[in-house]
Amino acid sequence: MNIVDWAVETIDAFGGPGVAFLIALESIFPPIPSEVILPLAGVTAARGEHNLIVMYLWAAAGSMVGAYVLYGIGRALGAERLRRLVIRLPLVHVEDYDKSVRFMDRYGYAGVFFGRMVPGIRSLVSIPAGVYEMNLVRFSLLTLAGSGIWNAIFVGLGYGLGENWHVIEPYTDVISNVVYVIIVVIALWWGIRLLLRERRRRRLGLPDPDAEELRALDAEKD
Repeated sequence: MNIVDWAVETIDAFGGPGVAFLIALESIFPPIPSEVILPLAGVTAARGEHNLIVMYLWAAAGSMVGAYVLYGIGRALGAERLRRLVIRLPLVHVEDYDKSVRFMDRYGYAGVFFGRMVPGIRSLVSIPAGVYEMNLVRFSLLTLAGSGIWNAIFVGLGYGLGENWHVIEPYTDVISNVVYVIIVVIALWWGIRLLLRERRRRRLGLPDPDAEELRALDAEKD
């Protein structure tokens, strides 16, 4: 049984709670495509089996549950623990961590809102929000707003197309795949950039920016 068949059976069996469960799961495990789950919710509403507004509400509930789980993971990790981890990672320096803190301070709220509408990113954006202890009320409102727009688009498409929802499925897959490729390319570019930076540092004989902090951490253990 593929993911689509499983999603159909789950929604048929449990209705709105099934949609919430699938969307929450999708928020935690990005390979499960909300671009398929949400139109299916709209299709069941178009058939008259469920109310469209109720489907919207259940989808929103699932988005919030998944977001809170990942936010909690980030909050449990914490900024200080992450900083200690970054210091010990090869290629990455503590200055990179400090830049990420400044970035979150400046663009964190916009990132949470717009990130909810980007496949792949929409799940992961909750973790840094938790790590940097974003205000929970603002996080909740931004998540609800961003996810609400995303959910409304795809549930609405499913509702409008009815039984013909599968017409858009190949296109949603293409869009998602393109976004994933872009993310991979950016990750590779970032990794190569760090590698070249490290090679340049060693060639110039520059000191390790993290050396002093590493010594301080080792001293704390002793």
